[in-house]
Amino acid sequence: MGTEPALHTAEDASPRELWRASWKLLLMLGALSLLVVPLIRDLPLGQSTRTGLVAWLLVGLAMYWLYAGMGYRPLLLLQLLLFSSAAALLSTKLLLVAIDIDRLTVLRYAARGLILVGAGCAFANLAAMLIMLWRRSRSDSGAPGAHRP
Repeated sequence: MGTEPALHTAEDASPRELWRASWKLLLMLGALSLLVVPLIRDLPLGQSTRTGLVAWLLVGLAMYWLYAGMGYRPLLLLQLLLFSSAAALLSTKLLLVAIDIDRLTVLRYAARGLILVGAGCAFANLAAMLIMLWRRSRSDSGAPGAHRP
């Protein structure tokens, strides 16, 4: 059997689940920025096509993060909306280029901005999970002097 979707997100995750989700998210973001994006840049495609591939990849990742409960639901939904909007803009740009309308570079610039804002949300999500983990670990250790005999 496959894994079931997470019934909760970072808001009510245990510290162990937060650690695991934080590491997975960090590794995914690292692999994306250090391996996948440079590989896509080296493909012999146009700028809009390469950016579109990145946008669609981010849509898939955002859907996975939402499915797996890797973060805070509002941020995950916002990321999915931003990445989907960027992918839609870039797909529209590619369709327009296919019918010989290639002067709408504003679509690519807007999509890049949406991707950057979505990436910022991903890092904010990771930071929020780490802060929540830090707070929970401090509160679990108890107040100073609470364990005195």
